[in-house]
Amino acid sequence: MEIRHKWQLQTAKARLSSLIKNADSEGPQEITIRGKAAAVILSREDYEKLTAKKPAFLQFMRQSPLRDTALEIERDSSPAREVEL
Repeated sequence: MEIRHKWQLQTAKARLSSLIKNADSEGPQEITIRGKAAAVILSREDYEKLTAKKPAFLQFMRQSPLRDTALEIERDSSPAREVEL
């Protein structure tokens, strides 16, 4: 997610409803204090995406559309390989 707009704290306080509407329609909104990033306001939807429980790795792999694809790995069985120095 990319920050779409930066707000100074005093402006954010004065225009809170606009800030929230912009977060919902335009994406994350950053609040600054003395020119330094202090907070980010997100829409509820963006927040849900960030905090959603992610499946365990094994479950993720089992749900993959590639799960039945054969994977052939060839390994070099020689004891050493040449290295340029």
